[in-house]
Amino acid sequence: QVRLAESGGGSGQTGGSLSLSCSVSGNIDRSMGTCMGWFRQTPGKEREAVARIYSDTGNTYYADSVERRFTISQDNAKTTVYLQMTKLKPADAAMYYCAARSGICLDNIERYSYWGQGIRVTVAS
Repeated sequence: QVRLAESGGGSGQTGGSLSLSCSVSGNIDRSMGTCMGWFRQTPGKEREAVARIYSDTGNTYYADSVERRFTISQDNAKTTVYLQMTKLKPADAAMYYCAARSGICLDNIERYSYWGQGIRVTVAS
C-alpha cells in the first residue's frame, strides 16, 4: 500500500514563506520513475497542479501562478519532495494535496494514483 505523508503548511503572511514536505512509502512502481507533486484546491474550484517533479531527471513543472515563487525539490532517496513557497499571496491559500504516480509527470490530475490527506495553507494579508 502506497502512502503519502504530508507535513508543514499552516499560516503565513503575504510576502512571507512556508514550506511543505511529502514522503512516500510503500510499493510504488519506480521502474519508470515517479512523479510527485503538489496540487491545491479552494472551495468551489477544481483542484489544480501547483508543482511537480519527476524523480529520474529532476525536471520540475510549475503552474504559471507560482513560477519563480515556489520551488519543488526532492531528497536523494527520491522518496520525499519539498515545496518551498515564498512571496506568498492571499491567492495561495488553499488545501494542498501531495500526489504521486508511477512514470512521468502528466497534466491530467486523474492520472495521479496516490494522494495525501491534504494540508491547509492560509495566508494573511
